[in-house]
Amino acid sequence: MSIVIPCRNEKRYIGACLDSILASDFPQERLEVVIADGMSDDGTRELIREYVSAHGRITMIDNPKGTTPCGMNLAIHAARGEIIVRMDAHAMYPPDYLRRLVAAQEETGAENVGTLVVTLPADVRRWVNHVPFGCWRRTLFDRIGYFDEELERAQDVEFNARLLNHGGRILLLPDLTSGYHARKSLRQLARMMYQYGYFKPLVARKAGKILTVRQLVPALFVLGVAGCLAAALWWPDAGVALGAVLATYGLLIGVVALRSARRLGARGALALAAVFPTMHVSYGVGYLRGIRNHFLRSSKSPRPAARVALSR
Repeated sequence: MSIVIPCRNEKRYIGACLDSILASDFPQERLEVVIADGMSDDGTRELIREYVSAHGRITMIDNPKGTTPCGMNLAIHAARGEIIVRMDAHAMYPPDYLRRLVAAQEETGAENVGTLVVTLPADVRRWVNHVPFGCWRRTLFDRIGYFDEELERAQDVEFNARLLNHGGRILLLPDLTSGYHARKSLRQLARMMYQYGYFKPLVARKAGKILTVRQLVPALFVLGVAGCLAAALWWPDAGVALGAVLATYGLLIGVVALRSARRLGARGALALAAVFPTMHVSYGVGYLRGIRNHFLRSSKSPRPAARVALSR
């Protein structure tokens, strides 16, 4: 089995990730870890080298382009295992994570097996259209290709859509989870969500369809607010409509924050009230710009470079 990890500037988290892998109950002699580092400059490379020196099963390769799909493809090409498991440098994994992924894959014949990151629904397992990270047979890449390097975000969404279009199946194990470190500031969160939104229209163009209707909601919200603001200059009722929309949105966020206060405390509830609009607006603006750049620009016009480093 080969674990592939694309990363860049993850000094704060890569150690905990690797420690959780080394604590796996999967037979260690059958395991290798390939880290594709996007030329980190925060000490990540030096830390990884310490693990490489201490553990012969861990190797590091360079990812000069610094993006996630490039790192994924380089690591997969370098990997020797018949089963490829993508892990995230920002996450930690329970000891039975690898063993259970492989067992479920062998039992069901799924082309991709994954887990929930947080939520724990009642079903033991279910077929889905996407999972975070992933566990694949190497032969799948020969059948459907590798990760699309044009998609510097949402490359896993497009890959899973391609898998499904080729008749594959994706299995979710809800009772097996991994831990994921949240962004530490609203600015980082906004940047990440903007990038996710920006590349989703390109995923839709490549897949030939919009994968889920819910991804349109933030963009429609932003477009509606902007449209009402512009229309209010000539049509007073548009201002009233805008006020009603924003009041309803604010009320819903307030209700959710208040309901969470008992569990999160006052600071946590206030943070949650700031997180929701940050996510929705950033994603919506990114999505609208993605539509413009990926659909509306002339095919002869070069797309603006959107260099998105792995560090998020």
